[in-house]
Amino acid sequence: MVAASLVEFAVRDRSCTTALARFRRASLDDVLAIERLVAVAARGLSREDYSDVQIEAALGSALGVDSQLIRDGTYFVAELHDGLVACGGWSKRMTLFGGDKDPGRQPSLLDPSSDAARIRAFFVHPDYARQGLGRAMLALCEAEARSSGFTSTELVATLPGERLYAACGYLAQAPIEHTLPSGVRIRFVPMRKQLTLETGASDVTGGPRT
Repeated sequence: MVAASLVEFAVRDRSCTTALARFRRASLDDVLAIERLVAVAARGLSREDYSDVQIEAALGSALGVDSQLIRDGTYFVAELHDGLVACGGWSKRMTLFGGDKDPGRQPSLLDPSSDAARIRAFFVHPDYARQGLGRAMLALCEAEARSSGFTSTELVATLPGERLYAACGYLAQAPIEHTLPSGVRIRFVPMRKQLTLETGASDVTGGPRT
């Protein structure tokens, strides 16, 4: 298992000052901060793909905190001195996406010999987007899933998230139209990846790309 508390990643803030974001396992004490990060990320990075109505309807349901991942020890945050800048995780349970308030949750455990691990709930603060944080978090999750016996991963991506996952080797399936509890419909993209022994090994640490 990767020692998540030891992973550090160099990022630049708005003033172009370089700082080290520290990756660690999330705790239940982080839930409120994660919820704030999810909202800031969704509102700041999704407007090219979704309407404001869709974003607000998705927050707290399809885009929300799944505390089961935190209790399982498979959810991570990246933090700087001024708070959380990224979050994301993987899961050994059947639920594909959605927070605690999203209906249709499936907490049953997956079988690593036949099922794909889930990649879950990735969000990056807009001030630190496109610096490699999401890719590093994904590599960390894939490495842990692989060490737990899984040979593939799958996820349900938002439209902006699809671009990150495709660049990391995920293959898109047919888009789905998901109906939120409010009745608003939103498009997501199921994606899948076959893991190899090298998956994620070289991307866990790094820094901003120039």
